[in-house]
Amino acid sequence: MMSEWGKSLSEFLEPIAAWFRSLGTPEPIVHWGHPAMMGIVVLAMGSAVVWTGWQGRLLTATDDAAATQKRAEHQKIAPLMFLFIVLGYTGGVLSLVMQEQPILESSHFWTGSVAIALLSINGLIAAFGFSKGKLFRTIHAVLGSVAMAILVVHGIFGLQLGLSI
Repeated sequence: MMSEWGKSLSEFLEPIAAWFRSLGTPEPIVHWGHPAMMGIVVLAMGSAVVWTGWQGRLLTATDDAAATQKRAEHQKIAPLMFLFIVLGYTGGVLSLVMQEQPILESSHFWTGSVAIALLSINGLIAAFGFSKGKLFRTIHAVLGSVAMAILVVHGIFGLQLGLSI
């Protein structure tokens, strides 16, 4: 039974989903396209973002030039990863509507929503909080790591969801 909010959201998105359905995209792509693309983003880009971010922090004590390089790499990859995750989130929701599945009733939807909220806060910390002291850099590192861990759990819930529909 779809919740009222979920039903309203599905009805709101239905014209967009109907347009995508009209393109004749094969069912396996509609069903598994989102998980395949997002798996690549989270595993490849997410790993790079986490690795370069932590290397930028940890190398500061021993090799400032290397730390600066890792932080620069992190600053290039992280915004793109965030953009792709937000676009993928949108695609995942539309995929559910296209398959006439409930949106708000899955753990996959909620873990994705929490991950995007955490990554948004993390982006704001990076944009405005770093000048306020070292504590904000530490919060940024921990929050980003928590968001990535949630995205791993999100992927597990997504696989379960994909296999159940």
